[in-house]
Amino acid sequence: MAIRIMGTGSCLAKKIVSNDELAKYVDTSDEWISSRTGIKNRRIAVDETTTSMATGAARNALDMAGKAAEEVELIIVATVTPDYYTPSVACKVQAELGSDKAIAFDVNAACSGFVFALNVAKMYIETGFCKNALVIGAETLSKILDWDDRGTCVLFGDGAGAAYIEESDKGIISVVQGSIGKKGMVLNCSDRKTNNVFLNKPVETDYLHMDGQEVYKFAVRQCPKCLIEALDKAGMSAEEIDYFVLHQANVRIIESVAKRLNAPMEKFPMTLDYTGNMSAASVPVMLDQLAREGGLKRGDRIAMSAFGAGLTYGAVVLEW
Repeated sequence: MAIRIMGTGSCLAKKIVSNDELAKYVDTSDEWISSRTGIKNRRIAVDETTTSMATGAARNALDMAGKAAEEVELIIVATVTPDYYTPSVACKVQAELGSDKAIAFDVNAACSGFVFALNVAKMYIETGFCKNALVIGAETLSKILDWDDRGTCVLFGDGAGAAYIEESDKGIISVVQGSIGKKGMVLNCSDRKTNNVFLNKPVETDYLHMDGQEVYKFAVRQCPKCLIEALDKAGMSAEEIDYFVLHQANVRIIESVAKRLNAPMEKFPMTLDYTGNMSAASVPVMLDQLAREGGLKRGDRIAMSAFGAGLTYGAVVLEW
């Protein structure tokens, strides 16, 4: 038995913000951003919410798979930017879709979230607890950014990607996951309002904080390492992979991974130039773009990998 992705979908925030437009509000430039990251534009949510984009991506995935929302038995949303602390985004999506019999909950593994959620859903199906699942990565990162900090605000964007999965003859071959909690505070956001009368403190709102150098070192070390481990578990080599679908954080990281694997850049498609880093949404949106525009065909071999806050990392090898 294998678990196959039968349909994908994405939904990006409508507002496009270019590097030049950002330069009007923060001390930066198109050359400074694009040369260091590969990002030219990003999507910023105005009317959209994490829930609305997650729902839109889910509907598109169900449409590709030819499935009705009422058939869905499990919904997992990977996000660090839910609209509410509770209820979860997944429960809101369940209500919007009308998937009344689905189990629904969120997963927080930051940029690795979709890979983590995909493996959780895979195990639900493998144990027979569910027959299918919607796995979604969705973020409105613009809501937790300090727009005066050019080290972070230029990097991120808003959007959602989804995959519908069920049992099949072929599909996911191997999965690798890991966490390094001791290094977790190099990328953090408390996002708590301290208005407790007993603390005698004013109301404060926190923003995303990142030690960019430490995160970069972690990514270029751990991403190829976990990909190689996943390939070894699958009994495959990098040469046998048709596409590497990596977390869309930085073009330099992707280039470094390609060099480490001795694989051509043509195998590493990218969306970051027009989406920015969408955290948990990056991998499923990239996968959906490949499926709809890149000519993915049945039997293609894909290696996915993501890395992010926590610190967390993961990789998946699958057959399309």
